[in-house]
Amino acid sequence: MSPRPFIAASAGLITLMAALTGCGIIGGQPADLQIYSARHYDLEGAFGQFTDETGITVEFISGDDAELLERLKAEGVDTAADVFMTVDAGSLWNAARLGELAQLESAVLDGAVPEDLRDPQGQWYGLAMRARTVTYNPDNVDPSEFETTETYAGLADSKWEGRLCMRDATSAYTQSLVASLIDLHGREKTLEIVRGWVANNVEIMSNDILLLEAIDAGTCDVGINNHYYLARTLEENPDLKVDLFWASPDGAGTHVNISGAGVVEGSDNPGDAQRLIEWLATDGQNPFVDGNHEYPVNPTVEPEPGIAAFGEFKRMPLNAEAYGDLNAEAVDLLAEAGYK
Repeated sequence: MSPRPFIAASAGLITLMAALTGCGIIGGQPADLQIYSARHYDLEGAFGQFTDETGITVEFISGDDAELLERLKAEGVDTAADVFMTVDAGSLWNAARLGELAQLESAVLDGAVPEDLRDPQGQWYGLAMRARTVTYNPDNVDPSEFETTETYAGLADSKWEGRLCMRDATSAYTQSLVASLIDLHGREKTLEIVRGWVANNVEIMSNDILLLEAIDAGTCDVGINNHYYLARTLEENPDLKVDLFWASPDGAGTHVNISGAGVVEGSDNPGDAQRLIEWLATDGQNPFVDGNHEYPVNPTVEPEPGIAAFGEFKRMPLNAEAYGDLNAEAVDLLAEAGYK
C-alpha cells in the first residue's frame, strides 16, 4: 500500500482527525483511506471499530454535500479521496451521474442493502436511513385527525390552519420531501399541497429541534420531523409532549432518505474502500447508525431500542433519481407556492 500525500482542507472544509487510535494520521503517516464526508455525527466510534478490526486507518475531510462534490470535480484524477459519503440520496445520484463514483461488484452489498436504497450500477449504497414523518402534541391532537392515505397532503386541510410548524424551504429535508411528492403526485397536485400548507399559516422553523420544542410548548400542534431528532430529544427529556405518527400507512408510506457512500472513481485504494463500505453495511451497521438513532438499511439488523419503540412503519420507496433530478423543480415549486 503506497503512501499518499495529505491534501489540506480548503476554506469551509474541516479535516477531522479522530481521537481514537488508528484513525487519521498516525505518527506523521497518512491514513490508508480518505473519506470526503457530509456526515458529521458519530464518525469516530464506528470507524475506530473498523480500524481496530481491520488495521485500515481512516481520515475524514468534512463539508456539506455540494462542497464536497465540487471539490471532487475540481480535483479530478488527482483527488486524494477514496470514499464519498453523503446524507442525501439525491447527492449520491448526482455524484454517480457526474462520473465521480466507481462501479462496484459486491455480492455482500447487494445482499445487505435493499434494491431501492442502492444504485443499480453499484456506484453507491445506502448505509443509514431516516424517516421524515408527522409529529404532534398529544394534548392537542387526536391521531385519528390525520389522513392515513395521504398524510402529508392532508396537512393542507383547513382544519390545520394556525396549527402547523415546518422546516424552511432551504432545508434539504424539505426539498427532498417535496421532490418525492412531485414524483408521487405530479407537479400540479404537489403545488396544491404546498399552497395548502402556506394557506394554513404554517410557521417556519430553522431546525428540527426548534420545531419539536414548539410542538411541546403548544406553539403549534403538528410538524414534520426526522424521526431521530425526536429520539434524541426524548432521550434528554422523556416528558416531552410530542408523539410520532407514521405518515400514509394506507397509502405510499412514510418519506425516507439515506446517508450512503460510494468508492471514488480513481481511488488509489479501491479494495480497502469497498471493504469499508461492505463493513458499514454488515458488521458495522449498529455502530454506524445507533449513536444517531437512525435506522439500519440492512433488514437483518435490528434498530436500537429507542427508535424500535416507535413501532414498525411502511416506508415510501426511495427514488434517488427523483430526489436529485427533481430538486431544482422542488425549489421552484416552494417559491411559487410562497413557502419560505
